[in-house]
Amino acid sequence: MTERTRIFIIDDSALVRQFMAEIIQTQPDLLLVGMAADPVMALPKMQNDWPDVILLDIEMPRMDGLTFLRQIMSTRPTPVVICSSLTEKGASLTLEALSAGAVAVFAKAKLGVRQHLEQIAAALLHALREAARAKNLAMVRRGTSAPAMRIEPVLTAARPFRLDQTTDRLVALGTSTGGTQALELVLGSLPANAPGIVVVQHMPEKFTAAFADRLNQISAIEVREARNGDRIVDGLALIAPGGLHLQVHRNGAHYSVEVIDAPPVNRHKPSVDVLFRSVAQAAGRNALGVIMTGMGDDGARGLLAMREAGASTLAQNAESCVVFGMPKEAIRMGAAQHIASLQDIPRAIMAFAAAGG
Repeated sequence: MTERTRIFIIDDSALVRQFMAEIIQTQPDLLLVGMAADPVMALPKMQNDWPDVILLDIEMPRMDGLTFLRQIMSTRPTPVVICSSLTEKGASLTLEALSAGAVAVFAKAKLGVRQHLEQIAAALLHALREAARAKNLAMVRRGTSAPAMRIEPVLTAARPFRLDQTTDRLVALGTSTGGTQALELVLGSLPANAPGIVVVQHMPEKFTAAFADRLNQISAIEVREARNGDRIVDGLALIAPGGLHLQVHRNGAHYSVEVIDAPPVNRHKPSVDVLFRSVAQAAGRNALGVIMTGMGDDGARGLLAMREAGASTLAQNAESCVVFGMPKEAIRMGAAQHIASLQDIPRAIMAFAAAGG
């Protein structure tokens, strides 16, 4: 019998704790080992029976979730799922928590909490299972080096692909669990003259604008949430808005983005596959596709489409992923020409840009 994932809930709302407990207890692969109204009450209980995953409210009295998270990550790194309110303050705190080591987030409403939680029960369970597969938390936070890039053999032949005379190059990044920290490292390491970048990070609606602002503050390039019609230019990274898809189109010798409201793809919105497939069609050999840490397979087929269209393609290696899901599937399908550690991805991006100069 497969061992069950042990969950501990920390939330100051008795209603939220009760509902989450009910949902978890219906799942044969999950085991609720304890609950508490705040971290001060939780820690003694957890010391006796340490969980595999902590479900943590971010805004609580006595000790807030962010302070507790930092303590946990410095002493006993454990996968943490953040439960956050859909407010500006909640979004800001959640991004700090993701930067501090939390691996997933789901949003709860202030009003009609139980009805809202019923609607997002599936998302909650997905986040818990995602967190259970997370690894290398301390390594990713501390930036520990991983093996250098290596070239994979070509497993699928690329179709002939021809573009007009444009030399504009663009980079498409796709990531999920662990991606907030990974993107901080990658975008924060790039020089101001980096090629134009488009990004899909699986993240709830209302959070991506604050996430883009945070990345912009630590990066030499400009980073912002994508707007419909934005042109992709050197020194700019555009982040797909939560709850919408992002596509790339060719306009003469230039590229621009389209932000669209359409059904989820691979259960995600934005979807990495949607972005990558549009880049394959619009940019072909003028593009680099990078698939990074994340659970599931979103982006793997899109990366294969990019490779078949003549693009350069790269997957993050297992050693530096928080969850080696999306890159693993891309490698299995033969979509990735290269495999690189997280720390090597910025160099790979700039090498790609230099090759087109």
